[in-house]
Amino acid sequence: MTNLSVNIAGLTFKNPVTTASGTFGYGDEFGDFMDLGRIGGVFVKAVTGSNREGNAYPRMAETASGMLNSVGLQNKGVDHFIKEIYPRIKDFDTHIIVNVSGSTLEEYVEVASRINELDKIPAIELNISCPNVKQGGMAFGTVPAMSTEVTRAVRDVYKKVLMVKLSPNVTSIIEIAKAVVDGGADVLTLVNTLLGMAIDAERRRPILSTITGGLSGPAIKPIALRMVWQVHNAVNVPVIGLGGIMNATDAIEFLLAGSSAIQVGTANFIDPAISVKIVEGIEAYMQKHGITDVNELIGGLRTE
Repeated sequence: MTNLSVNIAGLTFKNPVTTASGTFGYGDEFGDFMDLGRIGGVFVKAVTGSNREGNAYPRMAETASGMLNSVGLQNKGVDHFIKEIYPRIKDFDTHIIVNVSGSTLEEYVEVASRINELDKIPAIELNISCPNVKQGGMAFGTVPAMSTEVTRAVRDVYKKVLMVKLSPNVTSIIEIAKAVVDGGADVLTLVNTLLGMAIDAERRRPILSTITGGLSGPAIKPIALRMVWQVHNAVNVPVIGLGGIMNATDAIEFLLAGSSAIQVGTANFIDPAISVKIVEGIEAYMQKHGITDVNELIGGLRTE
């Protein structure tokens, strides 16, 4: 028998495999392809204070080793989520975690406080990669003081497990991680997408309507692994790792680097059942290597 369960900030996940926000809808869309009860959790798409139409098309582009997106947090707002989406997903046999996004400090606080009232949502994931409109569009997660401020403001109103998703588009990921922990984060998830762009040479024009967008997929995995390893060794809170995880081997590498759990993102677009296959692959790896508890893998990288 192998134990796949992990405890993250007091929450017990049946296994360390979860799905990344923005790549898995609200979860119920994937019910025809897999049993959601077989994975550790679902991080649902971003919820903001009010309706957002998102960016103009085209807003996705395939790259040589991944994809670019600039969807723009399209959603119908927190009221719609509470009234229409939450009743559909609240009884899933896995943890449902809401990604909370905003453009102002006040919006983050509003959404977090509303989600706090939902009994079947045990945690939120604070997306601090959003542009702060009051600071000229600079992302909350790129300046340590702003990272601390927004995390602390949400911590004051959100009473359950607070996860904060970090942007890799910074000079020092460790500095931002420490700032967020100082603000009261229970868990860190990293990394979000890297800023990139694609050009149509024949038309001499950018492919995305926004010119730049977020790069995800295998291309960013080495950077994500490095950042997870650095943060795991720098702070005393659990880390959930993501960035280019396409199979069980990728997931195991993130666990070894220090991730207590992982999120599957871009791979969901290729194989909608990939997260279950990754769970099976981790279990097979453990059996092959005589490992009875997945927690033995977490932070188990040998560097000497």
